[in-house]
Amino acid sequence: METETCIPSMSIDFKVQELLKEVRLQCSPALTKLVDDTVSAIKSAVDQIPEHLQVTADWAPGFVRDVGADKAEFKFKKPTSIEIGGSYSIGCVAKPDVNVDLLLRLPKECFHEKDYLNYRYHAKRCLYLCVIKKYLKSSSSIQKVEWSTLQNEARKPVLVVYPAANLDEVPGLFIRIIPTATSLFDPSKLNEKRNNVRALNTGDVPQPTPIYNCSILEDMYLEENSKFVMNFFSGWKELGEALILLKVWARLRSSIYVHDCLNGFLISIIVSYLVAKNKINRDMMPMGIFRATLKFIETHPLWKHRLYFPTIDQNTSSKGNEQLNSSTRFNLVFRISGVAYPELQDEVASTLKCLEKCRDGGFEEIFATKIDNAAKYDYCFRLNLKGNRDVYSLGFCLDDECWRVYEQDVHNLLNQGLNDRAKFIRVIWRNTYSDFNVENGLSALNNEPLFVGILVSSVEKAFRVVDIGPNAEKKDEALMFRKFWGEKAELRRFQDGKIAESTVWESEQGSRHLILKRIVEFLLERHLSLSKKDIVSVVDQLDFSLLHDGKDLVSHSGKLLRTFEELSKRLRSIEDVPLKISSVQPLDSAFRYTSVFPPEPHPVANKKVDVARLHNLTPFCVQSLEVMIQLEGSGNWPMDDVLIERTKSVFLLKICESLQDNWGMTCTASEKDVDVLMDGYAFRLRMLHERGLSLVNKEIGRDQMKRVSAADKMLFVRSQHASMVNGLQFRYPIFGLVVRLAKRWLASHLFSACLAEEAAELLVAYLFLKPLPFDVPCSRITGFLRFLRLLAEHDWTFSPLIVDINGDLSQNDEKEIDDNFMQSRKAYKENTQIESKAMFLATAYDKSSEAWTRCSPNPLELKRLVAYARSSANLLTKIILQNQTDPHGWECLFRTPLNLYDAVILLHGDRLPYPKRLLFTSELDQGGHVAHGSASSSFHPFLLPADMKGSLEQLKTKLMVNFDPLRCFVGDVEAKFSNRLKLWYDSLGGDAIGLTWERSKKREREEEEADGKHAVDLLRNVGELGKGFVRDVYLVKAPRLSI
Repeated sequence: METETCIPSMSIDFKVQELLKEVRLQCSPALTKLVDDTVSAIKSAVDQIPEHLQVTADWAPGFVRDVGADKAEFKFKKPTSIEIGGSYSIGCVAKPDVNVDLLLRLPKECFHEKDYLNYRYHAKRCLYLCVIKKYLKSSSSIQKVEWSTLQNEARKPVLVVYPAANLDEVPGLFIRIIPTATSLFDPSKLNEKRNNVRALNTGDVPQPTPIYNCSILEDMYLEENSKFVMNFFSGWKELGEALILLKVWARLRSSIYVHDCLNGFLISIIVSYLVAKNKINRDMMPMGIFRATLKFIETHPLWKHRLYFPTIDQNTSSKGNEQLNSSTRFNLVFRISGVAYPELQDEVASTLKCLEKCRDGGFEEIFATKIDNAAKYDYCFRLNLKGNRDVYSLGFCLDDECWRVYEQDVHNLLNQGLNDRAKFIRVIWRNTYSDFNVENGLSALNNEPLFVGILVSSVEKAFRVVDIGPNAEKKDEALMFRKFWGEKAELRRFQDGKIAESTVWESEQGSRHLILKRIVEFLLERHLSLSKKDIVSVVDQLDFSLLHDGKDLVSHSGKLLRTFEELSKRLRSIEDVPLKISSVQPLDSAFRYTSVFPPEPHPVANKKVDVARLHNLTPFCVQSLEVMIQLEGSGNWPMDDVLIERTKSVFLLKICESLQDNWGMTCTASEKDVDVLMDGYAFRLRMLHERGLSLVNKEIGRDQMKRVSAADKMLFVRSQHASMVNGLQFRYPIFGLVVRLAKRWLASHLFSACLAEEAAELLVAYLFLKPLPFDVPCSRITGFLRFLRLLAEHDWTFSPLIVDINGDLSQNDEKEIDDNFMQSRKAYKENTQIESKAMFLATAYDKSSEAWTRCSPNPLELKRLVAYARSSANLLTKIILQNQTDPHGWECLFRTPLNLYDAVILLHGDRLPYPKRLLFTSELDQGGHVAHGSASSSFHPFLLPADMKGSLEQLKTKLMVNFDPLRCFVGDVEAKFSNRLKLWYDSLGGDAIGLTWERSKKREREEEEADGKHAVDLLRNVGELGKGFVRDVYLVKAPRLSI
């Protein structure tokens, strides 16, 4: 028996109770009165309908025609009963979706005993509602009446009634009028093996219509099942709370809370079934009932074995008395499809795993994380089928509706074509919409696009170039393969000598993420005759943000790594230095595939080059790539810190000389590092001293830590980080691409100074290491969306983010991290002037979040960052799920609104060190124009013809390693105006700098203004600092004084 003791953390119980207080609808007197008054108004409107009103197909000619009903006339009779049902009747309404179900029993006099045939029942059901709708519109207590459907089943419309009165506590309240068909027909005539749609046959053999039959049986048993549910939930508080928790859980999961899977009523049915079967008892708490229900769904094959609920026996008081006549039993889960149920089981298994493995019992993952289709699936497609007559060429409704049949056809087609590339393929077509007018027929229900979501089984399988089919000897299978794939099928001999049918999807390494898209488009075009313009894929729309001059520079990473390996060998082989180099480790993000723009080989940074053949756009600047070196141990190092740094400088000079003498390499030495030009790259060598390493390892957090130089501390931490992230990239091939998109987004919105690139890498790493309740992302867009949501939704104020890259953090380590987090929050609360770790990122090498987020983002920066992330996440979700093909929407993800800053500086784009990295030229049409400046002629991003005169060595001296005019300008402004201005900028190639006023006390501000340094003069002074680099300066908002 499952009880609440199964939950691993007691803190989840408190959170659950708080959640229930928030989402459970409390029936206040005002709400009760509004519902009662509206129900009374509906009953009054129905009472005004004249008896024996002749109702014909003319009330809804389009609907009657499209369902193919052969008889649809009756004389109107008032409903047998009108009663409130659903969640409202058992006090289990879960906000924010507040509605009341009104069960309207259709009178038997309006139907013939054989109206279960050929859609006569469905036609009369609709016509009956049309009459009611007409009279409801005349009621002053009703604002409007709209059509909807029961579980997206177009042949079973329902009326949605909105009260004229509004109640603030339940905005958008509506009442659904749902017809019931209690005792209208003989249930044995609706057995699942019978045919009740005569048009459905194969040759002259009628085919069973189980779905059609269940559609009618559902209405026949709706009231009875509602009473059963009400009997079980009446007076059982814990059961009601568990139902609300299950609803919250399901609603957060778009792929299962849908017409062919779960709904609120079905969940209540399953819970009631478990009570009837003694799987749930009154000793259990809400979370225990929640868990028991999930375990039942996980282990009981609902789709295969079905679910039959015992009917009410009026002659016995015992609940759960089951009649054994199978002809009267109704499969309550007939809507759950064979496609949806495996995903339901997978979601349940994931939730149970969250309960066991996640912090605080998995509360955030289970009840607070939105698992919508945009964030769940790696590849999303929308099929625009408006006006496509092939969808209903055989009729709108036979056994099932044409839209459900088309869903199944698309799924079967893609499932066969993608094979083991896909873990799940979800095809969902939501047909109903608010303006749907059932009287005009069903053809308009094609207007909404069909959604296809594909969850990839693994990146390696999704990016596979060759699919191997049947052997050539298997003639029948080979023939079927060629028929399915058409011109894409080809007979091939493989390396193992095997001759087999195959399909080949030739693709370069950088575009293999498009293979799955190409397969889907090919299949839909070939088998369903869809054109490419009707297939909207969400795969590569963000690739533009990572391109430099139309190409992805990661393609050069192979050469970079080979060059580094050669440099490492040379460094280790140096003999003319007192201590040998024992370790060479790359630190730059380019080595771990997470640099947005890894450097491409520079033609001048080589041993040999033909100067005459250099092109006109040869860059003036060369990016440096930091490399950390360590020397073998020695007891002769000085103990004084200053002497240690000087000794390191001497060693670096000797290494520089050795590289020049032994290999003729171009090197430039400074006190702290050595720049080495080799095969087009510039490597910057930094040295870690062994004493610094030992202290960092052994005495972290002690006073002796102060003896370690800040440079050594940072070098060690960076080396740890680089090593761990590099390993992560090899485990998850898509990781680096998601990081690059995240970094590009941060820079595009001018957050370069707020969040270190290592912090961005850790945030993305968390998504891959702790993916629950999702699977590990296997596409760049899905991973990017989850990054934005993590930024926007994590509780940074009250929770640290623990990134356990190697999985080696123990419970004691996590406790230490929690203690460090609480101490930092307590210290900041006691003194808000101290530096605050607003974003607490903890790792095995940094349990106190000192490395990357010690100073930034500060609370104000984090608040802005969270707001931008939330806005971008909402926009990206909307673009993925809605039918938007305009590329401007995708570009908006990387366009930052400049009008949200107090002042803006626009730079000359052609004076940036890498102009081709600029995504969009910034313009501002708001605020006052303060200053304008012309571009300087003293700096140009590309080597000019005059620069190329002379020898190669002379040309190399003109190269500027790691020079960035933006960084220099920002440094100058911050040095002079840091007490007045906060700068926001894009370090990856943006041409705009945002400025916000730093608040100062009123007296200080008045003194500054007395000196003539008001806002306009200050901004002009800023412009002067960047003369030749600054294009325009705008004042958007004047500074506000703070008392």
